[in-house]
This record gives sequence, C-alpha cells and structure tokens, in this order.
Amino acid sequence: MELRQLEYFVAVAEEGGFGRAAERLHIVQSAVSQQIRRLERELGVRLFDRSTRHVSLTGAGERLLPEAHAALAATDRLRRVAADVASGDDGVLRLGIVHAPGDRVYRTLGALTAQAPRLRVTPRRLPVTERLAAVRAGVLDAALVRALTAAPGLDLLPVWSDPLYVALPADDPRARRPVLRLRELADLPLRLAPRDRNPPFHGLVTGALRAAGVEPVPGPPFTDLHGTVSAIAAPGAPSWTVFYDVNGVPSVPRVAVRPLAEPALTTSLAVPRGPRTPAVRLLLRALATFPDYRGASPDDPREATG
Repeated sequence: MELRQLEYFVAVAEEGGFGRAAERLHIVQSAVSQQIRRLERELGVRLFDRSTRHVSLTGAGERLLPEAHAALAATDRLRRVAADVASGDDGVLRLGIVHAPGDRVYRTLGALTAQAPRLRVTPRRLPVTERLAAVRAGVLDAALVRALTAAPGLDLLPVWSDPLYVALPADDPRARRPVLRLRELADLPLRLAPRDRNPPFHGLVTGALRAAGVEPVPGPPFTDLHGTVSAIAAPGAPSWTVFYDVNGVPSVPRVAVRPLAEPALTTSLAVPRGPRTPAVRLLLRALATFPDYRGASPDDPREATG
C-alpha cells in the first residue's frame, strides 16, 4: 500500500468522481483509476460504486475513509515532527552531565528549554570514562567533561572555566597569602586522588605541577572533600589538597582555603566529530547566553580539539 493510493482514495471520495479528483491532484484520470484498482485489490474490498455517472462510496469505502484520513493525518504529523527534529526544535537530547558550581547545569537546561520548548533533554550522570564511551557509541549525543584536553574520536568544545582552590593548614605561613601558586606548595605533602579515580583532573594537576617545575611530595590520597579537608585540619603532619567548587567552598576550623592562581578548570562539551547536530547547536547557543561562556560561536565547528 502506498500513501498516494490513500491520497487518491480520499480525493475521489471528496470530489465524487475520478475526473474531478484527477484535476485536484494534477494528474491524468487513468492514473487515478489505476491506483484505486490496485488499492482495492490489495485491501480485498471494493471502495467505489461505479455503476452510475456519479461515483459513490460502497459500504466498505465509507468504513475505510476515516481510516485513510487518519493515516494521512498521521503521515503529515510525522513529516512535521521530523522537520522539527531536523531543525532541533523537537526530539531528544541525551546529555552526560557533571556536578557544577551553583546551579550552572540547571540554568543551562532552562535556557535550552526557553529556546526549544519541545526538545526533551535526558540527562545522565556517569563516570567520565563511561561518559566519553557513551558519546563515541552514540548512546549520548554530548557530554560535559572537566579538565580534558584530548579525547580520541571526539571533539572537545570549551564552554566555561572555574577556579581551583587549595586547602592547607590555617597556621601555615602561606595561608596568609590571598592567592597561592603551585610552586609555593612544593615542600608540603599533596593529597591527590589516584589517577584512575579521575584521570583528567589528575592529569591537569600533575601536568601543571610539572610545568611549574614542582615535584610534589606525595601525601595520603584524596578521599572526598569533607574527609580530606577534615584530615588537613587534624593535628599531625601538615598537608594540602587542590579541588574545585561543586557545592560551595568548605569552611573548616584550622583550615585555610585559597584560590589557586593557575591552572583554571575548563569544562568542555564532548561531541562526535563531524557536523554538529541541531540539538547540540541549540545546547551551545544556550551555553553561550551566559557571561562566562568561553567557547567559539555555537555554529562554528572549527573550535575543537581531540
């Protein structure tokens, strides 16, 4: 069964004849008659009574006409929805997300909803390696990632940067400085999570230390922010850690928290290589509405690494 056969069926029923239907459809009458006969053979019923000069529906035709209208209406709706999906105004955006300072991710999703109310976002929170694998496999359309400088097979589009913070004992003389640099902390044991816990962040910190000419003194591993800062506050061997703000900078007695001069923590959008999908372009436009957006034009595919 072809859609045009249903269109011809509806036209003949509404016009009351094959000739007038052919004029409406801008085709020859014989083509209309041929397609109606094919449709009748396929359905196994006679749709029109051709015994009089005025063509009329049979009982079967009267019963099937509403179904033909419904099928054509569904097809029209399918085309409209497909056009909206192609433009990014409708559809589903499967997005890997991160914990971000304040309500940054929620504000981004709100801005996206304002631009494309019918676009449904499905957020997923996964470990970074799984997030990237999901984008490569097409399970996710895009994913926010921190501190990553390269991702084989993917493009990384920088979207914002956040400062890093140092936590160290409050009685350490360096705590009196408003901003700290990595080389100033060279002799203090560093609490850093193992590389396999967060490879990009581990690489960012160790790479910045090497660039500053610092060979860090290994300290106990970073566990979680609360536990690590509490350990720094405890009496005993002094140590320090570096972290980024997710739920607010902690305030703990006997611990000083100071911003780190460099490096900054860059969050990027990991997307498949090639042309940006309409939904991803809309997401980038939503990100670009914020003053701290640091990427290229949302429609410029050239700013990418990986």
